[in-house]
Amino acid sequence: MLVLVAPGQGAQTPGFLTPWLELPGATDRVAAWSDAIGLDLAHYGTQADADAIRDTAVAQPLLVAAGLLSASALGDIADIAPGAVAGHSVGEITAAAFAGVLDDTAALTLVRTRGLAMAEAAAITETGMSALLGGDPEVSVAHLEKLGLTPANINGAGQIVAAGTLEQLTALNEDKPEGVRKVVALKVAGAFHTHHMAPAVETLAGAAKELTPADPAVTYVSNKDGQTVATGSEVLERLVGQVANPVRWDLCMETFKELGVTALIEVCPGGTLTGLAKRALPGVKTLALKTPDDLDAAREVIAEHTA
Repeated sequence: MLVLVAPGQGAQTPGFLTPWLELPGATDRVAAWSDAIGLDLAHYGTQADADAIRDTAVAQPLLVAAGLLSASALGDIADIAPGAVAGHSVGEITAAAFAGVLDDTAALTLVRTRGLAMAEAAAITETGMSALLGGDPEVSVAHLEKLGLTPANINGAGQIVAAGTLEQLTALNEDKPEGVRKVVALKVAGAFHTHHMAPAVETLAGAAKELTPADPAVTYVSNKDGQTVATGSEVLERLVGQVANPVRWDLCMETFKELGVTALIEVCPGGTLTGLAKRALPGVKTLALKTPDDLDAAREVIAEHTA
């Protein structure tokens, strides 16, 4: 059984969209999306530097656009035939489009609002996120709470992401939890999935009311608790609330296992989630779509792991 997943913020790198725009029809498609949301996706995906694409308001729609574009290069969702879809953080909106809950334009419109709202919320206080590598999750979570930090992403495979003020993150660098090998600052501009994002929830809720979601045509696995969600209205409700609540990717991977996953493909810019899967889901075939050169290998995985 194949699972199709989409990465979250921090996966972007300068120029990562360049080779994808060389595919037939890609430039026109991205131009139409850019017009729809008032953001030059092609520019940011090909020419902008790391600081420019670190901006939350830019990074989030850019990641969703890249995920949709790279997946479409494999064919329609019916051709890919995943047994389940999921996304990490903003990747949940990409996954909602894969599942047919939102069409591409609606997904990009929603994520543009999300990015802008979260950027505004992040500007209120200087905040950020850092990944903890290694250590015992229970020990790490207790240590983070002692420092006033939130375990914003519990990713499994020995990785937890802490979020909070820059002062709190500095304290974490100086006082790591027992067993943690390394603390790595992430390329994000705020403490996402924490109470710092509460102002964005209200904005996103208003935008969500303008949408008419369809029920998922493919099993959709939610970051909230790793559970599958059967209705479009609940998917949308969870997308709104998840902005200020922790991502439980560890529970998503547990659900993949329960569903009988045998292969996992991560859409562009792939790498982060396949890395986690290699450690947490031994024996599962993984493939990350980094450039169009990976498409043939992805098609082989699809052929081998779908009915």
